Amino acid sequence: MKLRVGMLLLAFLCVATAEAGSKQEEAACAEVKEKIRTIQSKMRSGYTRAQGEKYEQRLRELRVKRYKLCR
Repeated sequence: MKLRVGMLLLAFLCVATAEAGSKQEEAACAEVKEKIRTIQSKMRSGYTRAQGEKYEQRLRELRVKRYKLCR
């Protein structure tokens, strides 16, 4: 009987932990997407060559991060 209670408790904790991790991943994904939108907005406003190179590099980094996080 104790083993069953322990197994149920363990299963519950695993599900709760997975849900918490999922919410953190969703928040991180949303944050990365917002950063991408912000840079794209800045780029539509015009920029110098140096700024453009910086923006493009940052976008590449964020897109890789988005690929990993947002699945």
